[in-house]
Amino acid sequence: MKFRPLHDRVVVRRLESDEKTKGGIIIPDSAKEKPQEGEIAAVGSGSRDEHGKLVPLDVKKGDKILFGKWSGTEVKIDGVDLLIMKESDIMGVIGK
Repeated sequence: MKFRPLHDRVVVRRLESDEKTKGGIIIPDSAKEKPQEGEIAAVGSGSRDEHGKLVPLDVKKGDKILFGKWSGTEVKIDGVDLLIMKESDIMGVIGK
């Protein structure tokens, strides 16, 4: 990927949701909810505080995260569907 987010933004690749329910029923694409879990694909350099000092982000490339249902902006880069969002839209890191 040849895209670098600016400042406190991150690029997220959604993790795929289950195709079947626990009972074995196959869920069609039209009925699936978009997953709220993803993996960080790229991070910006950070934001600046009131004194102009660079504050690095708490997340890094490869982190698995949980984010809000309506967070981010959907984009397609190199044929891959991604989300661009601010670090503040991330609820937490999974498995740290």
